[in-house]
Amino acid sequence: MLNCIDNSGASIVECVANLRMKRHAKIGDRIIVVVQKQRNFGEGSGPGGSSASTAAANKVRRGDIRHAIVVRTKKKLQRKDGMVVRFDDNACVLINKAGEPLGTRLTSEFPIIRSRSG
Repeated sequence: MLNCIDNSGASIVECVANLRMKRHAKIGDRIIVVVQKQRNFGEGSGPGGSSASTAAANKVRRGDIRHAIVVRTKKKLQRKDGMVVRFDDNACVLINKAGEPLGTRLTSEFPIIRSRSG
C-alpha cells in the first residue's frame, strides 16, 4: 500500500506490478497500481454544494488500474555522495501511459534524484 501525493483523486493505492524488474520498487521506478481509497475533496453532496465540481476533481475512481512513479520509500537509499535518504512512508504519483502526471499539484515533499552525465 502506498500513499498517493497528488490531487488526482486517489488517496491510497496498491502496487500490483513493477515494470522495472521482479524485485521491490525503488524511488523513481514505474509501477502499476490499483486505487484502493478515493480522496474526499469536500462536501459536494451537502446542501448548497455542487457534486459536479467534486466529480470533476476526481480523475480516478476506486478500482481503477493506473501507472505510477514511486517518489518515497521507507527503505533507505544510499546516494553516491554518501547521503542516506529514508522516509516515514511509501508514496507515489499517478501518471498516464505517456508519463505525464494526472494531478496538477503534489501535496508533500519528495527527493530530487539527479544523475550526473558527462
